[in-house]
Amino acid sequence: METFNENTTLVNFDAWSGAIETKNDIINANKSEEFDQLIDDLYPEGLSETQLNDILWFESDWVYEALGMKTE
Repeated sequence: METFNENTTLVNFDAWSGAIETKNDIINANKSEEFDQLIDDLYPEGLSETQLNDILWFESDWVYEALGMKTE
């Protein structure tokens, strides 16, 4: 199972479906390193690519808030 951990970053994560927009928003806001740290803090053992994609897709409002990003 592939995991998102200290060897993976948001920038090199291949998001799919609805997670792509959230990923791009984070990168465009220059918050990718903050996102990586947030995920490392919350999931020290790592998480699967599907879990990460689901966070980006279905929990985007929470992600934006956690990173101090304004949402429309």
